[in-house]
Amino acid sequence: MNQVHAEASAADAAYAKVKERILDGDLPGGTMISEGTIADELGISRTPVREAFLRLQAEGWMRLYPKRGALIREIAPRELDDIVEARILIETDAVRRLVREPSRVEDVVADLRDILEEQRQAYVHSDLSRLAEADTAFHARIVAAGGNALLSEFFATLRDRQRRMLARSLWRRDERAEQVLADHELLIRLIADRDETAFEVGVGRHIRTTHREILK
Repeated sequence: MNQVHAEASAADAAYAKVKERILDGDLPGGTMISEGTIADELGISRTPVREAFLRLQAEGWMRLYPKRGALIREIAPRELDDIVEARILIETDAVRRLVREPSRVEDVVADLRDILEEQRQAYVHSDLSRLAEADTAFHARIVAAGGNALLSEFFATLRDRQRRMLARSLWRRDERAEQVLADHELLIRLIADRDETAFEVGVGRHIRTTHREILK
């Protein structure tokens, strides 16, 4: 039983490590990797790596080729457009639901302000990883405020895919990072004012502008 548990833990570790490298751009689309290489890097056997690869293939991150390895999948041309529109719909719906329960708005706004402060501190210290994580947390908190667990889970997959496209490069441009912080401040204010119409416009502009920056 202990061996089974150890292999499961090793598979989880391999899954997390490889997925992190895909999302950060260290393993771009078109890269071929092998079970043996990852196993050696992590100091584990190939069996849990194989399990991790199967899971990553099921999620659409790679394609397995017997006796050759795993090919990291390229980003489909329309994928980012689809992600952008889905995110706008989900976040707008979440705020619509939230403002119908005024007693919850104050707590959500307080949480968002805490996350925004975390972003500001990360920006001051040029901590790109922390900045990207806080950005993810900011938008995830908005979605969670809608109270729909299924949409929150779906949103997490969208954010993973967009994170891969960003690969932290967006945060290296100071002017864009500053604009993101300003946008987040505005979105918080619109939620506090329970102005769902203005929020829809604001979040749409914010996400689409980020989209354009990625394509530059």
